[in-house]
Amino acid sequence: MDLPASDTPTLHAIVLAAGASTRFGSPKQLVRIEGRPLLHAVVSRAVEVAGHSVTVVLGAHANELTALLRHTPATVIVNREWEEGMASSIRAGLAQVRGAADGVLLMLADQPGVSAADLRRLAGAWRRQPDSILAAQYSGIAGVPAIFPRWAFQDLSGLRGDRGAQVLLQRYVDRVARLRMPSAAVDIDRPEDLLAIETANPKGAPT
Repeated sequence: MDLPASDTPTLHAIVLAAGASTRFGSPKQLVRIEGRPLLHAVVSRAVEVAGHSVTVVLGAHANELTALLRHTPATVIVNREWEEGMASSIRAGLAQVRGAADGVLLMLADQPGVSAADLRRLAGAWRRQPDSILAAQYSGIAGVPAIFPRWAFQDLSGLRGDRGAQVLLQRYVDRVARLRMPSAAVDIDRPEDLLAIETANPKGAPT
C-alpha cells in the first residue's frame, strides 16, 4: 500500500561482515575493487539508502576492519560469537535497531555488484508493501539483500547457526515479495571469484 510521506516506513540497514574469509585466505572485506576496499564500498551504499541508521557487524579481523570504517556514519559493533555463524551476527545487529525502525535491510559484505541503486529499488518496493518481506531475486532463488518488517524481528532474533535469514524466506514464503536483482548473484568466496569479477568488469563494481 502507498503511504503518505509522513508515514513512510523507516529502515535500518545491517551489514553482515563478521566472517573469517577462510576460503578466500585473507580478509575479503579488504579486497580492493576499483581502488576501494570492498567493505567500505558496501557500507557507503548502505548509508546512501538508510542514512545514519546503519549497523556494521564485525567479528573475525575486527581490528583491521574497524580502522577501515573510522569515518563512516554507521555504527560499528563486534560480534564476539561470530564463530557460531551468520545467525549470531543478525542477532547482534538487530539488538542495535532503534524502536522506531519499521524494517531491517540485511546485507552481505561480499556482494560487490549490488549498487546503491539496487538497494534504493529494494527499499522503494518494500515501502509500497511494508508488511511483506522484500527479497532480491537472482539465480532462481530469493535471497539477500532483503528487507524484513517489524513482525519478523522476533524470528530474526531467534535464528541460530550459519543458515541466516534464508530460513525465514522459506518459512514465510507466502509473505515474501521478490525484486529481480541479477547483481546479487555475484559474491566473493574464493580468490578465483575476485579474478572472475576483475576479468568481466575491468573498471570495477558499481558504486
